[in-house]
Amino acid sequence: MRRRVKPRFAAKPSPARSRPDVAGHVISRRVDLPAVGVMLAADLWEPATHPRGTVVLMHGGGQTRHSWNRTGERLVRHGFRALSVDARGHGESQWAPDGDYSTDVMVADLLAIVGRLDQRPVLVGASMGGVTSLVALGEHGPFARGLVLVDVVANMRPEGVQRVRDFMLGAPDGFDSLEEVAAAVRSYTPHRRRAVDLDGLRKNVRRRQNGRWYWHWDPAWGGPDGMPDIDALRRRMEAAARSVHVPTLVVRGLRSDVTDDIGVRELVDTIPDARTIGVADAGHMLAGDDNDIFTATLQAFLDDLPAEPS
Repeated sequence: MRRRVKPRFAAKPSPARSRPDVAGHVISRRVDLPAVGVMLAADLWEPATHPRGTVVLMHGGGQTRHSWNRTGERLVRHGFRALSVDARGHGESQWAPDGDYSTDVMVADLLAIVGRLDQRPVLVGASMGGVTSLVALGEHGPFARGLVLVDVVANMRPEGVQRVRDFMLGAPDGFDSLEEVAAAVRSYTPHRRRAVDLDGLRKNVRRRQNGRWYWHWDPAWGGPDGMPDIDALRRRMEAAARSVHVPTLVVRGLRSDVTDDIGVRELVDTIPDARTIGVADAGHMLAGDDNDIFTATLQAFLDDLPAEPS
């Protein structure tokens, strides 16, 4: 039986438990997590009573932990502790001093995070975060009690992957204004019906001394040397999937050009205890496209998980 200890997080000054603000939103607290040679920024939502479980939320490449804000709020209201982490080189996490953004080091970072928890978590990973979660659990499991993969499969569509990479590399000289950033986002996600929130965009860009706005991630991650070989990654993910023996949910955005029905079915057939669901009107950035539908699906999955032994 695993000894239960208090999670070891270095927290910024903040409330000890998540609580609603004046608008009714649940406030998370910022925590810093030591990983492999870097410190990772994270948001932690904790219920007032002993949590029903812990959910670790890993964002996609080019995203930040803030893509999970509404999910974290809903989970803590549902009785779960939620931990949303900025991957190395993303958001407010430190950039890798050696420029290492390989799958190996991303997996090692995740293992360091989980090693600080007092209970086996459920891993929820979108895109890059899903790759990390699947490989980690398949190669080092069973340290988690469930796995949720958000629009990620082993056999990804090359044209969709290339479109993601083109977007990441599309503005090396930055943007003149937040309006230009918003235009780039609208071009990449034309199916989204709501307007781009300029204030929200501030979490995804950084203003440098020259006055221009740049994406938040380390250019070493977004560059050609920071992207894994898609064929080698597919083989590794397929091997990892065969060794995953926890309940798994594969969520696909039905407008995604990175995944398709064939790739989802191949993955679900490979993982012994896996199921899938599609979300209409959502693309590859599914958590941001239709967060409420996704979160309701996640909550139903969590409710169905076997209880952990006390």
